[in-house]
Amino acid sequence: MRPTIGLAAAALLVLAGATPYARGQAAHKNTVIDLWMAGKPAFGVYVPNENPGRRGQPPPPGPAYTKAGGQKLAENPLYDYVFLNLEGRYDPSAAAAIAEGLRSPTATSRKTLIVRIPPISADGPDAVRTRIKEVLAAGADGVTLPHIRNLDEAKLAISFFKDAAANVWSPSNPAGETIAMLMLEDPDAVAQAAAIADLPGYSILACGIGSLAQALGGDRAGAEAGTQKVLAEAKRARLADMLTANTRDVEQRVKEGFLALLMQGPTADDAIRLGRTVAER
Repeated sequence: MRPTIGLAAAALLVLAGATPYARGQAAHKNTVIDLWMAGKPAFGVYVPNENPGRRGQPPPPGPAYTKAGGQKLAENPLYDYVFLNLEGRYDPSAAAAIAEGLRSPTATSRKTLIVRIPPISADGPDAVRTRIKEVLAAGADGVTLPHIRNLDEAKLAISFFKDAAANVWSPSNPAGETIAMLMLEDPDAVAQAAAIADLPGYSILACGIGSLAQALGGDRAGAEAGTQKVLAEAKRARLADMLTANTRDVEQRVKEGFLALLMQGPTADDAIRLGRTVAER
């Protein structure tokens, strides 16, 4: 009988270079973690809104996200993860529906579900603490907190995952399974990227390049510089970094070292194919 490797031991082997991923064996339920620990990027898409309505109008009746929508995503072999954006319209039932669909028997692989919820600044710490617990209980594999404003707020955000008793994957806990993601989206937060990167207990540090450009008055070059600053700090701290990408820039972003590339729209699959080729996946 072939001996098995325990989860923690397998994770240590990954860090030492003897990767279960390289041998085709998964050390984690969320296999995006195995990819990141092997230095390989994961590719995902925004979960499409199935009932978007018209811009500027109240949302129409009917669910925006359904089990059937999750099942369709689960059947696409290109996706390592899917990203459900509930920042503007929080609804834990949406997370539950997509999670259920992703676990369909017709799934081509186990897709990781990451859910973005409203920021701490929107409804306060108590609401965020509750929402993290709700989303994880609904079946999500990770939670994204946008618009982290400073070091103290980053510490507070990380504490919410502890309150939820989540086993968060991080450089100090390589056997963890839950993904905790913090986003820096304004100049003051980006200026504190080094200190935030040094905090223990979370998985992904990312820069919201679009929001940062808006905060800089439309300065795309400045937003790119901020994105690169956050990337450098994430690499130094051995955190993953997520960024949106498309067919025009995905090859560049893979080469720069972003470990989670996020696509959307009709060319998403084409962008992922390009990225996978560059990443030799």
